[in-house]
Amino acid sequence: MNKHCLIVEGGGFKTGFTAGVLDTFMIAKYNPFNSYIGISGGSIACSYFLSNQYRQHIAAIKFLITDENFVKVSRILDTKSYMDIDMIKHVANERVHFEMDKALQRLQEAEVYFVGTEMNTGLPHYFQPTKDSWLDILIASSTLPFVTKGRHSINGIEYFDGGFGDPLPVRWAYENGAKKILIIRTMPKDIKYSLSLMDLFGSYYYNDIPHLKESFGNYHTRYNDALRFITNPPEDLIVQQIAPKKELKSTTLSYSRESIMKDYRYGLDVGLRFLSENIK
Repeated sequence: MNKHCLIVEGGGFKTGFTAGVLDTFMIAKYNPFNSYIGISGGSIACSYFLSNQYRQHIAAIKFLITDENFVKVSRILDTKSYMDIDMIKHVANERVHFEMDKALQRLQEAEVYFVGTEMNTGLPHYFQPTKDSWLDILIASSTLPFVTKGRHSINGIEYFDGGFGDPLPVRWAYENGAKKILIIRTMPKDIKYSLSLMDLFGSYYYNDIPHLKESFGNYHTRYNDALRFITNPPEDLIVQQIAPKKELKSTTLSYSRESIMKDYRYGLDVGLRFLSENIK
């Protein structure tokens, strides 16, 4: 079976843009994919798309940013750190209900992977969610070191943000049978990643743990390697991208209600443009 894969990049609060793109897909009933890969915050966006819940991902983001328990500077030295990533489960279960049964139905005819990074190896792990593991996998995939609690345990193994293991798993998708890939990005297509302060800090913080030092110190290298693969794919692979033309109003960690909604509306516009060019 030739796989048509949707890859949803992470990006923290930049995924307001992603929510807009995927909402246009739901409006148009556009879902030709039989394989899905989500990374970090992209895993949450992908989940609401799989359950076909229009506007519910952006509703979940808006709830989080207005809930006083999500961000607390006074908690910065606590095990939860100043962003309580465990609230993903609370939001999905009680506030902006994630209709998991609908998403699980999609798994009967398609494959779904969410990327995490193993704490004990620094390598990517491609989770296949189940009813019992789905929300824990979302937390593990989205757990940023130094900002949230930094690790989440599943079956006795600790994981952190999937972007550090495989930020754009296009090569992995191809090696596992994908012949056509659409990537929803949260960065402009032509911007290469450079070593960030978080990456630099992480490489020093884990200086005595070589695989974690490498995970942080060479994150930008893995990202840029993926970009080269995207722009020069194998002859039997078609790669499409939906991406903002310029950097979004929100960033991975900084946001306001206004910036997120501007990014969401921009995502709606970009998604509609993509559909107008690709639905005949």
